[in-house]
Amino acid sequence: MAQSVSFVPVLIGADMNCYSVARAFHEAYGVVSHAFGRWRMGDTMDSRIVKCTYIPDIDTPDTLVRTVTDFANAHADKTCIVMGCTDDYAGLLMEVKGRLPQNCIAPYIDANLRDKLVSKADFYKMCDKYGIPYPKTFCATKALPASELGEDKIGFSYPIIVKPSSSILYWKYPFDGMKKVYVANTPDEAASVLGEIYGSGYPDIVILQDMIPGADCEMRVLTAYCDKNGKVKMMCLGHVGLEEHTPKARGNHAAIITEYNEEIMTKLRDFLEDIGYTGFANFDIKHDTRDNTYRVFEINLRQGRSNYYVTGAGLNIAKYVVEDRVLGRDLGECHMHKEASFWHSVPRRVVWNYVKDPAFVEKAKQLVREGKETTSFGYKPDLVTNPKRLAYLIVHMHRYYKKYKTYCK
Repeated sequence: MAQSVSFVPVLIGADMNCYSVARAFHEAYGVVSHAFGRWRMGDTMDSRIVKCTYIPDIDTPDTLVRTVTDFANAHADKTCIVMGCTDDYAGLLMEVKGRLPQNCIAPYIDANLRDKLVSKADFYKMCDKYGIPYPKTFCATKALPASELGEDKIGFSYPIIVKPSSSILYWKYPFDGMKKVYVANTPDEAASVLGEIYGSGYPDIVILQDMIPGADCEMRVLTAYCDKNGKVKMMCLGHVGLEEHTPKARGNHAAIITEYNEEIMTKLRDFLEDIGYTGFANFDIKHDTRDNTYRVFEINLRQGRSNYYVTGAGLNIAKYVVEDRVLGRDLGECHMHKEASFWHSVPRRVVWNYVKDPAFVEKAKQLVREGKETTSFGYKPDLVTNPKRLAYLIVHMHRYYKKYKTYCK
């Protein structure tokens, strides 16, 4: 089957996102993906479905263009589908896609729209325009003293969330104790976090935000695919039951049940189509029990790290790209997914023990009994007679018990 396809997936990255995309391509077409990352990662190591090459400066524009160009020239008889598997790589592809060879497809928006969306501060301005709820927000542009961060100054009460407006820029300025997001219980703590972030050299806005109450199980994630004409063709909403809790992975989804919410889907579909979005979009959302609203935190300009929850629900993400961009087929009306399925990236027992919503756990167990359960790494064609891959998976899963015991009290 792999020999008959007219395309080859070229993935930039080597993490779980990369593996999940490669698995989608392999499931749908039997094709092996080629990935380029900065270093070896267990998520893709010793895999049969993705061949990885490691280039330390692949995250720079010239190296990325040169690498993809060399690969595309060596596969001139095929269409190269080039996809980024982190915010950084996806953003780079939006910047350089015009420099790639003609046999390359990079299914992304242009850099101008990217710049309007990638900044959380600018994204929230767009949310105001389109009536999309988001948490109350205060924008800091420099380190501020605690006296400037009182509840009367920022407009909401402590504890609060502190996070960079630009995740892409933030990770370029590492420092000890760096976290994806921070919780500040007092103005003094908020001032300390701002001091650390701006002290690292980070040059953009830092968001201080109302901390919406509720555990992981109030989170939602929505993945959409917009075709080359800017029309939304697929939307899959996930109810998050559990996230990861280690400092650098906090907020990564660990257990999801797909669900349907026409109001959320319709509002975000209309937004994406009005701004002319193309490719995958991924929204982080939280249910605010105080007023029963769903508040959007951010838009990721790519398929999410947990994208296999979509493929596992029956909406193979690779097929949307191939049908639209390679075969040029009309994908029909927008499919807003309704059926429930259960995806998890951690052992079941971790889900049963740490999800705080008993109804989520019971529904997940029922879906397991019905055979509607998927995981990103549990792919038999990549595990059978592949002892190194199987050993990695066993060790990787076992480590989660210690991680949750340590970080998720």
